[in-house]
Amino acid sequence: MRLALLGTGVALVATATGATAAQATDGGAGDIRIDKVVVNGGKPVVVGTTRVVSAKVSVTATDDSGIAKTTYISAFGPTPNFAQVWDDDITCVKKSATTSTCTGTLTFDPTAATGFVGNSAAGTWKLGTLVSANDYDYIHRDAATTFRVQRDTRLTTNAAPEPVKKGRTITVTGVLSRADWDTNKYAGYAKQKVTLQFRKKNSSTYTNVKTVTSSSTGTLKTTVKASQDGYFRYRFAGTSTAPAIAAAGDYVDVR
Repeated sequence: MRLALLGTGVALVATATGATAAQATDGGAGDIRIDKVVVNGGKPVVVGTTRVVSAKVSVTATDDSGIAKTTYISAFGPTPNFAQVWDDDITCVKKSATTSTCTGTLTFDPTAATGFVGNSAAGTWKLGTLVSANDYDYIHRDAATTFRVQRDTRLTTNAAPEPVKKGRTITVTGVLSRADWDTNKYAGYAKQKVTLQFRKKNSSTYTNVKTVTSSSTGTLKTTVKASQDGYFRYRFAGTSTAPAIAAAGDYVDVR
């Protein structure tokens, strides 16, 4: 199964010349300018294995005659991954006589039967756009901004035995996994540094205990000495292709 990366209502529709917007080059005419481009509120787009994820894109532009429309919003990542929204699905709202913000939505569907290469989609994407003004000035940029597409992560923690006598050994296990867009399942994330943390009973702050490396199957295991009541959890700092995550704390009663 491949990760389908589609614009709202369209996917890789060819232009009149037979090329896609992603194949355009930077250029324009007149004094129109793009002021700001934001993808997904400035956060990475995190995609799991089954749920369709939508990422809102806003393009703010200015021209002395006012903004007429945004013809396309196109996102292209590691080859051959691509997503696009055309003007029929882009809404422009005036902020002033000269400035408008145009918004569209890119859709990421990990369960679709058609689309592009799965796991290769994770990484840095470029966001391109074409904006025109009422006086026919226009501007197009292949990389008006960049954003990340990441494979969703999961993390568990289990501390045992519970309860335990003070001074005895506690074994803390867990599993770090991430979305596999080729199989639409979660798979162990191997050889990753994960931090074991501890929070005292009646405290709201976790402190670092030690660093543990996940196995080839994503499993985590380490031991500590029981000293006081509290919560253990694993925390993963994330990578460029997988988001940070902290597991729920597992309480240990020390007697």
